[in-house]
Amino acid sequence: MPDVDALPAWFEPLLSRVRSSRTEDFSRIATPTEGGRVAAVLVLLGEDPATGPDLLVLQRAATLRRHAGQPAFPGGAAEPGDVDSAATALREATEEVGLDPSTVSVVAELPTLWVPVSDFVVTPVLAWWHTPHAVRPHDVGEVAHVARVPIAELVDPANRLRVRHPSGWMGDAFEVRGMLVWGFTAGIITTLLDMAGWSRPWSPDRIGELPPIYDRPAPSAGTDVEDESP
Repeated sequence: MPDVDALPAWFEPLLSRVRSSRTEDFSRIATPTEGGRVAAVLVLLGEDPATGPDLLVLQRAATLRRHAGQPAFPGGAAEPGDVDSAATALREATEEVGLDPSTVSVVAELPTLWVPVSDFVVTPVLAWWHTPHAVRPHDVGEVAHVARVPIAELVDPANRLRVRHPSGWMGDAFEVRGMLVWGFTAGIITTLLDMAGWSRPWSPDRIGELPPIYDRPAPSAGTDVEDESP
């Protein structure tokens, strides 16, 4: 774990909150003690001198059979050589967008979350990008776009809304950098913004529809992390 003094001051109170966080803070569905497909995602916070703290988000290629066009954190299923969730998340980020793991300090592992529709058991890995560098899609057949999304844009009330699934399910979403961020990824972002004290008042009455590219089976009832990511 990195030296706390080496982290920027804005990492508090997020750092303290995530270290004591529970699954219930992120989802209403309990994570099973056994089974599920083990996976991890990288929640990578950096800082740009011009725009302040930001979050790395990628957008899946529109031609994929699953998750077509969907914004997400870098990440995916664990492989036998991964020693832990952080190793999985960093390996996937390297493969997807060319992230150099030596430029990243892992800060904490968040509670493991179950995505029932895909049976993934996902550990979000919170990290500090202490030495940012250029990233890009490594395989355009898998990743269409990569963006460092400023926290200021994520908390802007004009960029926040709820989206409605054809089933009637609704959940938080963000319209940023030409992307509609929803589902599992938006749920984690929403909770972290609240924990950090960064959230600003916004209107949950603003409702949008999911574009046809995101049509999929209805989310499982009672979960805040409803899509099939990673």
